[in-house]
Amino acid sequence: MTTVTSPLTGKVVGLAGVPDPVFSGAMVGPGTAIDPVREQTEAVAPVDGVVVSMHPHAFVVVDADGHGVLTHLGIDTVQLNGEGFELLVSKGDTVTRGQAVIKWDPAAVEAAGKSPISPIVALEASAEALGSVLEDGAVAVGDALFTWS
Repeated sequence: MTTVTSPLTGKVVGLAGVPDPVFSGAMVGPGTAIDPVREQTEAVAPVDGVVVSMHPHAFVVVDADGHGVLTHLGIDTVQLNGEGFELLVSKGDTVTRGQAVIKWDPAAVEAAGKSPISPIVALEASAEALGSVLEDGAVAVGDALFTWS
């Protein structure tokens, strides 16, 4: 059983609260989403594992059980071409839960006309594989978002 913890502090809005049909429709995978606090912050690893994908606006960590967790910082933030994002680790690095992965500023993302709402998604998982999925409420870095069996 993998527990996926919050990479950000903010308010949980669930995938239904993501202003993008690909995420809100769970086409990428099941999970939840966070509307982050509007201050410069660090997105941290939601599980222990290896960084298998690394972009300024998104990263995937795969744990020892082969579970890949996508953290996508904001919506349409790929269009910012990395501006306002600082990578703190590299693809291939082993990270521990809570380790800072990307430094970014959700307020700057919002000022650039993009949504800072950040989906946290279980890749290649069925909705039935997830349990205790948070859909609302305040969340701090490290709080449990969902379990994955």
